[in-house]
Amino acid sequence: MNPASFTRRQFCKTTTLAAASLPFFNVPTAKAGQPGKKLGFALVGLGSLSTNQIAPALQTTQYCHLAGIVTGTPAKAVKWKQQYDIPDKNIYNYDTLEQMADNPDIDVVYVVTPNALHAESTIKAAKAGKHVLCEKPMEISVEKCEQMIAACKQAGRQLAIGYRLHFEPNNLECVRLARSKMWGDLKMIDAGFGFPIGDPTQWRLKKSLAGGGCLMDVGIYALQATRYLSGEEPVSVSAISTVTDPVKFKEVEESITWQLEFPSGLLAKCAASYRFPGMEGFTAYAESGWWKLDPAYGYSGISGQRSDGQTIDLGHIDQFAAEMDNFAHCIIANQPTSVSGEEGLRDVKIMMAIYEAARTGKAIDLT
Repeated sequence: MNPASFTRRQFCKTTTLAAASLPFFNVPTAKAGQPGKKLGFALVGLGSLSTNQIAPALQTTQYCHLAGIVTGTPAKAVKWKQQYDIPDKNIYNYDTLEQMADNPDIDVVYVVTPNALHAESTIKAAKAGKHVLCEKPMEISVEKCEQMIAACKQAGRQLAIGYRLHFEPNNLECVRLARSKMWGDLKMIDAGFGFPIGDPTQWRLKKSLAGGGCLMDVGIYALQATRYLSGEEPVSVSAISTVTDPVKFKEVEESITWQLEFPSGLLAKCAASYRFPGMEGFTAYAESGWWKLDPAYGYSGISGQRSDGQTIDLGHIDQFAAEMDNFAHCIIANQPTSVSGEEGLRDVKIMMAIYEAARTGKAIDLT
């Protein structure tokens, strides 16, 4: 399918059909009688992801619009105000975020800060009575994830995690192939993501802000792939991490590999690295066939192959627009999100176990 011809209507049809048979990828729709309702989103953190992906996506969404911003950089506030016509009353800094409680223009806060700052902004937003969409990984510890979930529940607000690939049609197709047992039961998954990281002073290489290295940044994609392809939760993990540049990677891992065992006997071999490019996909092996996406995790260009010679190419969508529209649908329809805080917590628990396995050299029981 030509990506340019993959319309929003076709996307909705694809994901709705997938959701009907795959509860893990539930895609709720908005309540009837509210077709014109749009929720106001405020972005917390105006870095590259907000600037180049999320804010542009909000110009195309059906159920959302960019209503406000939160930044600690006054120059960015001025630029965004002019570019997106944001009123002064909808511009906040990190210390005034809780004042959103008095602002009906803002319904949802999208947290796009470094990992270790997610809990702080999420809890403040929840106390202000706002729903929260938080980038992944959810946080850098299990305890902070649990605090985020508790704060949103206490406030009666929804918490979603930015798992955009849950709404990406090619990944959805791979899940369909797994769950329909096209080639029998899954037996093994091979998944990985790596790239050579640049600037040695960036926050992703500081453990206090990132919580870890390549695993927390891109390894989570490989971990997620094993979970949404299998529909299972792993029961044990073993891992090895390596560092070849002890100066650049003095605080976080450079590369890491791990193996997961699932209740059905399925094995998953995974890897993440900040050392080299070319690893950006997954292959699923079943009893009598296989399928893969390579690349699997990017903002565009996702495609793959099947063992029967067919290609997997359902075109390109704006994944950020899709995830935000989905969350808005959930809020408007008063339905739970399928990418909840509990889903984010599960990944963080497993990643902490991966680090423990790498540190101790022992397999860690996840049950």
